[in-house]
Amino acid sequence: MIQFLLNRELRREQTLDPNTTVLQYLREHRGKSGTKEGCASGDCGACTVVVGELVGDRLRYRTLNSCLTFVSALHGKQLISVEDLKDQGRLHSVQQAMVDCHGSQCGFCTPGFVMSLFALQKNADAVNEYDPHQTHEALAGNLCRCTGYRPILEAAEQACGDRQPDQFDAREAETIAQLKAIAPREMAELSDGEKRCLSPLTVAELAEVYAANPDARLLAGGTDLALEVTQFHRELPVMIHVGQITEMKQVQITDHHIEIGAAAPLTDCYAALAAEYSDFGELLQRFASLQIRNQGTLGGNIGNASPIGDSPPLLIALGADVVLRKGASSRTLPLEDYFIDYKVTARQPGEFIEKVRVPRATPDRLFRAYKVSKRLDDDISAVCAAFELRILDGVIDEARVAFGGMAAIPKRAMNCERTLIGAAFDTETLERACTALEKDFTPLTDFRASREYRLLVAQNLLRKCFLEQHAPKTETRVTAYV
Repeated sequence: MIQFLLNRELRREQTLDPNTTVLQYLREHRGKSGTKEGCASGDCGACTVVVGELVGDRLRYRTLNSCLTFVSALHGKQLISVEDLKDQGRLHSVQQAMVDCHGSQCGFCTPGFVMSLFALQKNADAVNEYDPHQTHEALAGNLCRCTGYRPILEAAEQACGDRQPDQFDAREAETIAQLKAIAPREMAELSDGEKRCLSPLTVAELAEVYAANPDARLLAGGTDLALEVTQFHRELPVMIHVGQITEMKQVQITDHHIEIGAAAPLTDCYAALAAEYSDFGELLQRFASLQIRNQGTLGGNIGNASPIGDSPPLLIALGADVVLRKGASSRTLPLEDYFIDYKVTARQPGEFIEKVRVPRATPDRLFRAYKVSKRLDDDISAVCAAFELRILDGVIDEARVAFGGMAAIPKRAMNCERTLIGAAFDTETLERACTALEKDFTPLTDFRASREYRLLVAQNLLRKCFLEQHAPKTETRVTAYV
């Protein structure tokens, strides 16, 4: 059985189909049709809801795409939908702002925008503070097909610039007490008699239950796995949800590594990675939308073995490792050796990613990363590149060059690296290294980019890295979009 708060109402579910998404649950099981389905793939934000959960003794509100979130992920949390904002016949201040600023046209996307604005208002750094950057980040995952962004941004400014206490503030202590009362204390199971989802609480429990169910699908954020249900209409007979395992949601800094639990949401990884590698931070801000980053995990981005995943090229260039667990045994594997072929990895049956270990930055190393996509925000890479170089007295002593989107797996450019190592980092070496990339990759042509485009972009990104390294220190780098 799982239990959660539907706004203030305690819900207990035991016999529900675990393939049910939060969007389906709201609309079909609870009659809350305000949340809309726009794309069923996490691209449009029409289905945005807010989930409240305890972090210590405080409440934290985050937006999620309900179309990609299975109901099992709600265990021990609070679900807030657009119907819950109105209180005693009065619109919530973010709803009123949308009315006052004429932020709704056809209205289909409006509930999603309202929920993103609600979370933005709740998470503002200070009362009555409007931050344009935070606003754009919060709304980047919401699409308005009527092109009404200007009044929506004005609504955000009104809602955040004149924030008023609401019913959620008034009931905060009550909500915290309710969430503490329903905090998970043992492994939960949701099953309709045929399909089931298990939610262990410790790594040891996960190892045990996965060994007993090696064909089960591991569910972290579900932002990729849920597509099998929503887009391909498949049924997932057995899932194991790892989102309740505290050990696997931690981000720890040691003397030599950043250790990131495989179930840590990307939002929680940002601060540690951005502090060490600014380019990694910039790329994470372009990693899908805030709703996806609040749910999706670094471990999941690695585990699904996509050749166009954003994080693997960066992690490979940095020399990151994955810690794999099976039963009581663990092994550490360089990430570059984890990927074998398209969607094929070195992970054995019953083995799972426990954490990712990223070396900490050192002053003698240069790290650059770039993502090329058709639009700036909320888009998949055509090419993703990462370069880590150690340059001593003008000579490249070490080089790690990795790309995504150039092969069936994210991989290093070994010929390019050999050309760079031991040579001066000058234009002659640069052009030889660009030519060597032709031996490293034979990209495919697909709807995102042609083979010729991908190869030229990969070469140009290496040139970009060179130009930025040799640019005057006063120049401003532009890495967000190419």
